[in-house]
Amino acid sequence: MAGRPVGAQLTPDASAVLFLRSNARDANQTLFEFDVKSGQTRELLTPDMVLNGAAETLSVAEKARLERMRVSSRGFTSFQMSPDGTQLLVALSGKLYVIDRADKKVTPLKSGEGACIDAKFSPDGTMVAYVRSNDVYVISLAKNAESAVTHKGTDEEPNGLAEFVAQEEMSRFSGFWFSPDSKKIAYQHTSHKGMQRFSIVDPMHPEAEADRFPYPRPGQKNATVTLFVTDLAHPKPTPLTWDAVQFPYLATVKWPKKGPLTLVVQNREQTKEQVLSVDVASGKSKVLLTEEDAAWLNLAQEFPYWVDDGSGFFWSSEKSGTTDIEFRNADGSAGAVWAKNAGGYAGASETQMVAYIEATKTMYFYSGANPTQTSLFRTVNGGAPERIKTPADGPAAESAVISKDGSTAIITIASLKAMPHTHVIRTDGTVLGTLPSVAVEPSLKLNIEMLQLSGEVASFAAIIRPTNFVKGQKYPVVLNVYGGPGHLEVLHSTRENLILQWLADQGFIVVKLDGRGTPRRGRAFERAIKNDFATIPANDQIAGLQQLEKLVSEMDAARVGVYGWSFGGYLSALLALSKPEQIKCAVSGAPVVDWLDYDTHYTERYLGVPAEGKSPAYTVSSLLTYVPSAKRPILLIHGTADDNVYFLHSLKLSDAMFKAGKAHSVLPLSNFTHMVPDPLVMQRLWERIADYFKENLAK
Repeated sequence: MAGRPVGAQLTPDASAVLFLRSNARDANQTLFEFDVKSGQTRELLTPDMVLNGAAETLSVAEKARLERMRVSSRGFTSFQMSPDGTQLLVALSGKLYVIDRADKKVTPLKSGEGACIDAKFSPDGTMVAYVRSNDVYVISLAKNAESAVTHKGTDEEPNGLAEFVAQEEMSRFSGFWFSPDSKKIAYQHTSHKGMQRFSIVDPMHPEAEADRFPYPRPGQKNATVTLFVTDLAHPKPTPLTWDAVQFPYLATVKWPKKGPLTLVVQNREQTKEQVLSVDVASGKSKVLLTEEDAAWLNLAQEFPYWVDDGSGFFWSSEKSGTTDIEFRNADGSAGAVWAKNAGGYAGASETQMVAYIEATKTMYFYSGANPTQTSLFRTVNGGAPERIKTPADGPAAESAVISKDGSTAIITIASLKAMPHTHVIRTDGTVLGTLPSVAVEPSLKLNIEMLQLSGEVASFAAIIRPTNFVKGQKYPVVLNVYGGPGHLEVLHSTRENLILQWLADQGFIVVKLDGRGTPRRGRAFERAIKNDFATIPANDQIAGLQQLEKLVSEMDAARVGVYGWSFGGYLSALLALSKPEQIKCAVSGAPVVDWLDYDTHYTERYLGVPAEGKSPAYTVSSLLTYVPSAKRPILLIHGTADDNVYFLHSLKLSDAMFKAGKAHSVLPLSNFTHMVPDPLVMQRLWERIADYFKENLAK
């Protein structure tokens, strides 16, 4: 996304859009302002203006948090806007700076030693709070003076920081919350006592100390999370209580303008969760709503969403088999369903809330004609949904930010026709302008076909042919896979397909498809993989591949390789190990090899909590189970500093295959994490992948 606007926010009065953008060929982001009325853009602030030319540095904790958020950019990676929109808050090299929008004045905040993490304005705009050295602090902006909110936090027991699984798996990146009147702060206290520690070392620098992280393996100890609230004027922590034995996961925290401090807590199996209201004076909680699912419950951090008058909240549920947004009264009792997708007006089975405008009782949400695309809709008072007119030219993936009054939207549109572009529109469809991009537009044009396959699964699929495709000529095939929960490969988006078009132009037909276990197809479709990551995902890929081979005579069924990363790396290796009749070779990037070595919240959601470290679900889902019968070569690629899927996974598979006498090779990416943002390394990586497929699919 180098050179393209990201992180765009509308000012409270919708008169301007603030956004981040790097230059065309670097990842160092600068802050810009787009004036909606004039259409003019000005540069507000650069990292150099703040650091005076000094190099940016990041602490281990900051790097880990950015990794959890999948942020690979540097410079200004995010910014906060004050409630009135007049000031901005940014972080660089662990320090905080407040910028006055009018005159660009930069005020360094006088924090103590240590990096400031998760900084945010108070609701009244008079303070900034953050975590430093494992404790929560606030700075009064009028005095620029720091005071501690919590005390005695340590690496073992930090205050105010979301634990690993909250960040990685729940999409909850914060561990403290202001009260709406800015007089109190709720914060989590995390104990890592008794947890295993995983080490990451830099093999290129054996003299350096290892970084040690608490990591919760399935069936083993999780972090213990407790919640407190304290008055900022007279600090005295009050513990907030719930049945943490039955519901150990603190999934979501909301403190609305009106209405109670509200929690969502889950049981360890994630088959049951409660929405709780908390009396902050006594610390006692009350159950508003209980949700259950025999397989698992999906989390959506935008819910519960309390309306401004405190009369109730919106909630997302899959009880009907699709994702519905319903209104709940303040006591948790059921109200009306506001947005429901059951194959009707838009045909999709997933609904995601974007914004709610109290004055007009209007909800904006995403939906789509099928899982490959998303569009912006709205409903007034739960009535008939209306699609918002946008500059999209045909099927697209739309994402939006809506102004507080609902008059204006920032809409980013990705499609198979173009890279993402971000527009400012009125919600009646009037285009007000386009945020300027300095990105280098790709010279490649996609030669892609999207289709839905027939049969019981009816997977959505994509076929990418070489630019100079010759009809009737046989081509080797690369099956690009992910195939796991929460992610789709087949999308109306140029960006995700460009590198695959480049690969196709090396002399391949590239295909991909989304089978059972993937989202946006309803509860039953997604939960078909419960207790088995191997059988259905692998069978659906092979069944879809065989359908495509019948539809496209140029696909050479005898020369099929498979590639994937993360869960896709797991699935690509699994296909090579278990389906040698259809798959000739595999490239497996950062694969989970043994699910007993992955984290609790993700793995136990799908495979259950293992009994004494053993379970049939874990055995059938482990790549090690299939090594003895392996017949096809695998190229394993893995970052040595990966703190999500640790490097031990690829080492474990390599060790097993080596001892079993099975063909494989390993490409370690020195000191890279689960992401590989370096352009040169990415170029060399894909050159190696293409060469590997050429070598193994030549005949």
